[in-house]
Amino acid sequence: MSILLPNMADFDTIYELDEEDERVVSEEHLVRYCSEPVIMRGAGHITVFGLSNKFDTEFPSVLTGKVAPEEFKTSIGRVNACLKKNLPVNVRWLLCGCLCCCCTVGFSLWPVICLNKRTRRSIQKLLEWENNRLYHKLCLHWKLSKRKCESSNMMEYVILIEFLPKYPIFRPD
Repeated sequence: MSILLPNMADFDTIYELDEEDERVVSEEHLVRYCSEPVIMRGAGHITVFGLSNKFDTEFPSVLTGKVAPEEFKTSIGRVNACLKKNLPVNVRWLLCGCLCCCCTVGFSLWPVICLNKRTRRSIQKLLEWENNRLYHKLCLHWKLSKRKCESSNMMEYVILIEFLPKYPIFRPD
């Protein structure tokens, strides 16, 4: 491992560090001191297979200084727009599937399952695009994650905002 010394006379000189040098930071050390992820739970009144119809646009205080509130609201607004476009179709198919469930031995629920999976994938792609566009530069990572509900044994989908560790500049690539 090498670092540059702050002395201007030795500015271009590269020195080797020993493995025992205390300035060397391990990845385990960086991951250990990252903050807990922010969990954005669904705030809608309709939930289809664990996916709520909207997420709350209220800015969490933990993200103050990390991301602008306007950017946060824009990102959540994009996710909510995707849900608003796809979830009503899923609900209609769910109602039709439930009505015909006895006659079709449950096969009428397959369209709902496939549409719900498509909705989840579109939200995951949207969050991946947001990460590449902005949040990875701010050392944040957004992802759609399946979590157990606090009030029951059911599962729900939440948006996890994870803090990525900042790597020291003096570490080589």
